[in-house]
Amino acid sequence: MAVNLKALPEEELIGAGRSGCAGCAAMLVPRIALKALGAQTILISATGCVISNYTHAGSPQVPFMHSLLPGAASLIAGIDSGLLALGKRDGITLMAIAGDGGTADIGLQALSGAAERGHRFLYVCYDNEGYMNTGGQRSGTTPFDANTSTTPADRSEGIAWIDLTKKKDMPLIMAAHGIPYVATASVAYPQDFLRKVKAAAAVDGPSYLHVVTPCNYRWGFDEGLSVKVSKAAVQTHVAPLFEVERGHKYTLNLKDQPKRPVADYLKLQSRFRHLSDEQIASIQAQVDERWEYLRRLAGANP
Repeated sequence: MAVNLKALPEEELIGAGRSGCAGCAAMLVPRIALKALGAQTILISATGCVISNYTHAGSPQVPFMHSLLPGAASLIAGIDSGLLALGKRDGITLMAIAGDGGTADIGLQALSGAAERGHRFLYVCYDNEGYMNTGGQRSGTTPFDANTSTTPADRSEGIAWIDLTKKKDMPLIMAAHGIPYVATASVAYPQDFLRKVKAAAAVDGPSYLHVVTPCNYRWGFDEGLSVKVSKAAVQTHVAPLFEVERGHKYTLNLKDQPKRPVADYLKLQSRFRHLSDEQIASIQAQVDERWEYLRRLAGANP
């Protein structure tokens, strides 16, 4: 069901002002999500790019706590348990937000445990594919052949040697937990994003939303192109939009859109400028393989 953007409240639950990078897509994630969730929300945010933005300037206008980098999921789970014990859980939405470092790497144990225990909360990962708040180091979701500040260098040839590993597939990892709802979203498709936030908040149990959020500073593109790069990630199937219910019912979103070549996405960013045509073809093959895998999963639904 489509979300009517004109019907959304005009009230902004992320205060005006910011201290982060101009053009940052990550700050759109809590802003869009809170538009859908409303003021009866308790927000937890782990250390990262978003926390640097809204603790110094655009503060959340809802009850808010800053967690340590590994602890967003454990803190939100504790709040869920505490509200239940007090008999005050009804009518309150709990949302935790963290970057890929605090989700796929340092925070994975806490997130997995909270999901296994069945706490009721929405966990949102803004995935900028690296530790962008501390120097652009590689994370578990850094994509194949992307250059980072911690990429080993081949000094004999004077060029970067790129780590040949695939990014950690957090949406499928969370779907494997069998939780009620998992989805991917994009700031370039706000109606789809808002619908998924509402769906995630409505389930009785944990839900997980994964949003690839381009970092213009570390990825290397103009500050006015964040939405364009986000849209290209979806249209090339680098970051396809899909939903998973109860770990087995897969639905592909916007699957009828014309598919663009992966090169259209890669060439927007300087972190991929070292790639040869052969390497781009290899990345295209990986993207195609994952898309076909998702299609098979979606086609297997009863």
